[in-house]
Amino acid sequence: MLNSERLAIAAHLHVLLRRKTGRVTDTEWMAINTEYAAEVVRFARERAQSDGQPDLAEWATKLESAMAPAEPARPLRERLLHAAAQSLRDGAASAPPPEAARYIRGIR
Repeated sequence: MLNSERLAIAAHLHVLLRRKTGRVTDTEWMAINTEYAAEVVRFARERAQSDGQPDLAEWATKLESAMAPAEPARPLRERLLHAAAQSLRDGAASAPPPEAARYIRGIR
């Protein structure tokens, strides 16, 4: 997820927390620090349950999923080997049809 998307979610949750609980948070820190974001999520869920504010829980879940670590990318070599093997299995690397050889140096 892009940093700007995480920042937008953090800003929305910040506004909700400020309006509904009076709690002021650091939006930019929330978007980059997973421990701080986890604590804000915990607080938002706690207050959502105790105050009956389902939108706090909804945005806490959004922030939690935005801050989840991305799946590590496979190394380039591994991806290229996988793509080559897949194309061989699919027959994409087969020889061109015989009629294609007639038109290499001439116009039809």
